[in-house]
Amino acid sequence: MNGSAQRTLLITLTGRDRPGVTSRLFRTLSEFPLTVADVEQVVIRGRLVLGVLVTYDEGTDIGRVWTAAERVANDLDMEIEMSTGRDKGLPSRRGRLHVTVLGAPLRPAAMAGIAGRIAAGGANIDRIERLAHYPVTCIEMDVSGADPEALRAGLAIEAAERQVDVAVQHGGLHRRAKRLIVMDVDSTLIQGEVIELLARHAGCLDEVAKVTEAAMRGELDFEGSLRERVALLAGLDASAIDEVRGQVELAAGARTMVRTLKRLDYKFAIVSGGFTQVTDALVEDLGIDYSAANTLEIENGKLTGRVVGPVLDRAGKATALERFAREAGIPVSQTVAIGDGANDLDMLQAAGLGVAYNAKPVVRQAADTAVNVPYLDTILFLLGISRDEVEAADAADAAFRDA
Repeated sequence: MNGSAQRTLLITLTGRDRPGVTSRLFRTLSEFPLTVADVEQVVIRGRLVLGVLVTYDEGTDIGRVWTAAERVANDLDMEIEMSTGRDKGLPSRRGRLHVTVLGAPLRPAAMAGIAGRIAAGGANIDRIERLAHYPVTCIEMDVSGADPEALRAGLAIEAAERQVDVAVQHGGLHRRAKRLIVMDVDSTLIQGEVIELLARHAGCLDEVAKVTEAAMRGELDFEGSLRERVALLAGLDASAIDEVRGQVELAAGARTMVRTLKRLDYKFAIVSGGFTQVTDALVEDLGIDYSAANTLEIENGKLTGRVVGPVLDRAGKATALERFAREAGIPVSQTVAIGDGANDLDMLQAAGLGVAYNAKPVVRQAADTAVNVPYLDTILFLLGISRDEVEAADAADAAFRDA
């Protein structure tokens, strides 16, 4: 066309889904000198919407194309819309953003508010897809023409007002390439804080819990607060660690998330301000690739109230993420960090994608996105992995084991 406007025909078929609709339409279109420029198809509750954009030369008898397409729609008992036009450049798929919405429940008002914010920013929603309907509803939108930072800021406000979670990420290879997950442990991978479980055995839970809460909010230096709390455990019999290890409960969805990502050849790491006496068991149980944590000092079968060596603090977690990425041969830009406390901030900011999981306000504000539902496997949806894909893979594995 040498820069001149292309002639286009947009065909949209709508109706009950059934096998063969797409092939029937394209067989008919193949009888004419057309070029396929774009195709979009979605099925909602058994109802199909198929859109096909074709280009054609000036000499093409578009009336015959129109008649043939209408005949297909009539034969299939479907509705059809067609419109011709000119387009100097077909829409590019580069530069698109993924907007992921999580709600439990997800109300129409929330979707209206989010769509309104997108439109107000001069952006367009090109595609909408449901990734999950339980334990939360997850909707993903492809958005074009938006400034990422402005859109993220506007949607964060809307998400808070509508009580949903919204994530904004760049699309394309940038999103698909994230291959190392680095996760905090206490109150993220597992429920609760290990040091508080130990403090319950030592009879100092209230004192330890107060210091923990202040440290998580960023009000106290982590290293100082950890040493203060560990000192309160001095004299505790080391057998209490075995009891605590048995009391640890994984967060809801943790096994599903780790299993699914390992199946996709992701590397998985944990970094913890807690203790190797507990994290080592998690590594073995879940098949985790890398780990870093503090170690409680034990002498004569009792806790001394000290840790061995330097404390793994906020900066240490970020350093560990970078080390794990080097060992895995993965750029830091292709990492995902997940955490909930101020001690995770440097790690979240260093990663390619930082996710605040049921986090304190200071962490939610600093992270790339926040998830505030109590299901860790919802992180999969941020990576574009649907619930149906997870269940299909689980079923295939089960069938293989039973064979």
